Amino acid sequence: MHHVDFPNDAPAILVLGIGNVLWADEGFGVRCAEMLQRRFEFAPNVQLIDGGTQGLYLIQHVQSADYLLIFDAVDYGMAPGTLKLVQNDEVPKYMGAKKMSLHQTGFQEVLALAELTGRYPEKVVLIGCQPEEIEDYGGSLRSLIKKAIEPALQQALVFLQAWGAAPAIRTTPLSEEEAITLPHLALERYEAQRPSEETAPRIGDERFLPREVVRPCV
Repeated sequence: MHHVDFPNDAPAILVLGIGNVLWADEGFGVRCAEMLQRRFEFAPNVQLIDGGTQGLYLIQHVQSADYLLIFDAVDYGMAPGTLKLVQNDEVPKYMGAKKMSLHQTGFQEVLALAELTGRYPEKVVLIGCQPEEIEDYGGSLRSLIKKAIEPALQQALVFLQAWGAAPAIRTTPLSEEEAITLPHLALERYEAQRPSEETAPRIGDERFLPREVVRPCV
């Protein structure tokens, strides 16, 4: 971590990437958090988490945060790769507007529970990207969505700088123990090791397993 002397009352800052890297563009949020950690170091009052699809298991982290920044793939009904920034009271509306998967239902509940318990972050920012394809198990981000990572990170850094996160270009190599993404799911390795469609059919035999059945709950 980037060690800077901060007052004891420094805000607790949480950067949360949510989604499912196994379902193509649904992995956008996790990939943003992963890339942010690989490229930058932050002050001790900053925590980065791969929230995946953990839903209510994230409640304690959200309740402990003063400032919360979320990366996620969100169906805004816009062109694929479009970024939309939403803040504060608007965030829960967008998290639940068009649910692409159960992780968004779960996270909407997290925000509601945090508010109900009176431990809701003072500031909440959602940086969402319109996905192109999510029905591709074992797939990675489509090119338009991958290109959106950099501008999403730049938007995030503006907030993080203003919040006192003290982002700085990483000079200390990131160890596997520190990395928020498991080694075998890191973007380059994940993409490189994906089998071909011939050796690993994507959706099984649709005569017996329709798409909506094949896709597991996430």
